Amino acid sequence: METHTLSLYIMAGLYILAGINHFIMPRVYLKITPPWVPRPSLVNWLVGAVEITLGILLLFEKTQSLAAWGIILLLIAIFPANFYHFQLAKRSGKIWVPTLLRLPVQVLLIGWAYTFTG
Repeated sequence: METHTLSLYIMAGLYILAGINHFIMPRVYLKITPPWVPRPSLVNWLVGAVEITLGILLLFEKTQSLAAWGIILLLIAIFPANFYHFQLAKRSGKIWVPTLLRLPVQVLLIGWAYTFTG
């Protein structure tokens, strides 16, 4: 299997599993949802459904580019929530370094998704 195909399967799997996790462990996400997000439970459900859908769509050549662009837009859309999580962790005195590291990792994930935009 070529590297690009393996990378595609890994990315698709990660988004599908991440999406499923929104349904299995919603409290994890709801705890870090910024107060300005309307209807947090619904938004959590929608983000999970979108991640699963985009992960599946990555696997098909006809929808791969669209799915990759969707992932890029999703990562941009959730960036403020991840920044909020970092601020929340830092303010509460909890271990905040992982939440800080997640921010540049999102940029890397955007770059990874971009490799599948065609």
